[in-house]
Amino acid sequence: MLSPMTHDLIGRLKPFREEALRRGVPPEDVERWIAMARPSGTLTAHGTGPFVGRFGGPLMLPADVPAPAYPLLATLDCAALPEKLTGVPLPVDGRLLLFGFPEMAYFSGNDSAGSVLYVPAGMPVEKRGSEFFPEHGDEEEVEVEVDEEILDICEQYPQDELRLSADISLPYHFIGPPPEPGLKIAEFPGHPRAWDLAQAWSDTCEDIIVDGALRIGGYASHECTETDPITAAAEEAILLRQQAARSGEPFDSEELPAPENWVLLAQWDVDLQGREGATLHWVIPYQDLAERRFDRVHVSFFWNP
Repeated sequence: MLSPMTHDLIGRLKPFREEALRRGVPPEDVERWIAMARPSGTLTAHGTGPFVGRFGGPLMLPADVPAPAYPLLATLDCAALPEKLTGVPLPVDGRLLLFGFPEMAYFSGNDSAGSVLYVPAGMPVEKRGSEFFPEHGDEEEVEVEVDEEILDICEQYPQDELRLSADISLPYHFIGPPPEPGLKIAEFPGHPRAWDLAQAWSDTCEDIIVDGALRIGGYASHECTETDPITAAAEEAILLRQQAARSGEPFDSEELPAPENWVLLAQWDVDLQGREGATLHWVIPYQDLAERRFDRVHVSFFWNP
């Protein structure tokens, strides 16, 4: 279940409501769209909200946990990210580490553009070097040769404290799942004016939401949003699992849930030279989130250079 919206957050949507009505969308359709609003947390390096973690910093892992094959983007304090503000039922304590890299081509042997690691509160950790990506100043710890272009991108990763702002989110997409097999396009179910509503949100959201590159929960977006990026990422994860099963590759045999049972854990709107406009989405099944199971998180990469 997603957290309910507060009156103050709904009140922020006045510019969206006015724009949708200006476009001729019937008031009842506007209100039904607003009823789908979700809370989300925007993490910024320039806000005044509570401290919740940081971009970058040292990689602190339990001694028996292998270093992920992606650079560390952020370390988050779960206790500082309550569900009532983010809409996502994270663990009540401990730390969540987000790993990812904005490019799939470099990682042809992997099925995801990143990963997530949960470190429970009180678990001993130690500073570690990444298998492929050096921590700042630790280039000698890299165990394999790394492409210079990859290193150039990694060196641009942000290194800042992160502070939380309560935010609100509406769908950016206007095409829903097809009503029957074989159809590729279908209007958003139950919303015949979905295109106008999504466009109204796109036109006004910059005046409503907080400006920040990292978001927790809410609706996903990217530069060419027509369908739901959460659904697309979940479908990608399911397809990759099916391909692994057919090829005989090792994989977790437990069936993944249907796309409608996945949620956006985090979104990073990448602002790095050479990856301008790229987006990473960390998506996870609801049930896995409830069970504090982060091994099946799927990270999708989108870029429209």
